[in-house]
Amino acid sequence: MAGRGKISDDDLQPHPRVLVFNKAGEWAPAIAPLHFDKPGIAGVGLGRTFAIEYAENNPQVTVGLIPCAVGGSSLDAWQPGGFHESTNTHPYDDCMKRMQHAIVAGELKGILWHQGESDSNPALSKTYQSKLDQLFERFRTEFDSPNVPIMIGQLGQFTEKPWDESRTLVDQAHRTLPDRMTNTVFVHSDGLGHKGDQTHFSAEAYREFGHRYFLAYQQLTGSSDE
Repeated sequence: MAGRGKISDDDLQPHPRVLVFNKAGEWAPAIAPLHFDKPGIAGVGLGRTFAIEYAENNPQVTVGLIPCAVGGSSLDAWQPGGFHESTNTHPYDDCMKRMQHAIVAGELKGILWHQGESDSNPALSKTYQSKLDQLFERFRTEFDSPNVPIMIGQLGQFTEKPWDESRTLVDQAHRTLPDRMTNTVFVHSDGLGHKGDQTHFSAEAYREFGHRYFLAYQQLTGSSDE
């Protein structure tokens, strides 16, 4: 979710009604990179495209993005008190703190989720679905938003990196989420390419993914007007 796509000049052009709650806990123009989990490699992700399309379809609204992703984190790190060693962060606890400060400026309209690579192994994939459901239920409870829309994206389908049983289990947890939890939608990654590393989407793919997330949001809410 954090995004590792190559940044272009267009990604540095702010939209007048799209803001980001930055690392310093301040609202600022939403230019790439939105995330700050790994400053040396942070790049283009899907969030900015989603937000710009939302703003363009809702001209009366200013959109605020609250980036909380931590690249390479498993769901174990997203438990209360969980720790992610390579970034020296507590993903869930840090997310809660950022939300508490940011939400006073507006209303939570949706959660964009793209994660699962680090759980795609025999040790973690079999419990991924139950942990995912618990996390989303916890989000909705903590944010006091029992019906907040949740959009979950599919892992990359790269021909050079065939799926094994573990990745298939994680994918099944993603694609069947709408069967288990109301007001959620699955966003497919068909045809989206990688940046050359067989792991991360390219910048072009991330922009297309952001577009698909917005279309899924429209499908879920029944309207672009909020």
